[in-house]
Amino acid sequence: MPRNLDIALLRAFDAVVAAGGITAAARLLNLTQAAVSLQLKRLEDSFGCRLVERGRAGIHLTPQGERLIGQARRLLRQNDEVWAAIGRPAFAGEVRLGMPSDLVRPFGTPILRRFDRAWPQVRVVIVCDSSGRLLEQLDRRDIDLAIVVQSADTTGGETLRVEPLSWVGARNGTAHLREPLPLSTGDDTCPHRPIALKALAAAGRDWRFVCEVASFEAICAPVEADIAVSPMLPSTVPESLAVLKESVGLPPLTDFLINLYLPRAGASDAALELARNIRELHGG
Repeated sequence: MPRNLDIALLRAFDAVVAAGGITAAARLLNLTQAAVSLQLKRLEDSFGCRLVERGRAGIHLTPQGERLIGQARRLLRQNDEVWAAIGRPAFAGEVRLGMPSDLVRPFGTPILRRFDRAWPQVRVVIVCDSSGRLLEQLDRRDIDLAIVVQSADTTGGETLRVEPLSWVGARNGTAHLREPLPLSTGDDTCPHRPIALKALAAAGRDWRFVCEVASFEAICAPVEADIAVSPMLPSTVPESLAVLKESVGLPPLTDFLINLYLPRAGASDAALELARNIRELHGG
């Protein structure tokens, strides 16, 4: 008697392998960690064997998992190609998506993965810049749509997520104890920077810049070296860093919005389809 594979379980397995762990895979799939763990267990139960092993260094594939992953990815591609081909318009060409560099990993990766599977004939170009400059580029039609970070009192755009701005430091680090407080932030266009400086001023905490650049990797480097702390959104924090607890004594920060913007008029069909995929990925 034929037995059928559950595509959703294969997709969870693929995400765990691609992301290197269940927590990171949950971010890619926009699911809870528990939901991804359950899907992986159901897939293992259906085959009657372990597919991944978990250790301190992360996950690694068992021999059965190694055999399955290539075939699973072929099935996922075929599944997505069928959905893309039947009853949908044939989008082609290029669409330019703007986002700050700190959003590329948590937001860009799942977006690119999902959209490429559905529309492999459309090339998505990621344009990185500060949120303010990206909106200016959108007005000039230099980009087709943008995902930007804005303060909670901002009006306009479609809100994909609300996150609390948080202080971030090295794991088990001590940079937050230094006086004056060493900061690594974006340049003067960074929306996080004035909020962090205002909170420190209100708390009477002296500070100094260690780094102030537009590159997220450059911002993270002194934090990873434990010579600075930085204000970041929790979803953007690399695994090498940690959100600092309130008990360390740094002042609380405000919520921020992650917003989607399209041109006021005349968005391309490919841009509208990419926007639709982004909304679905984030529960919209």
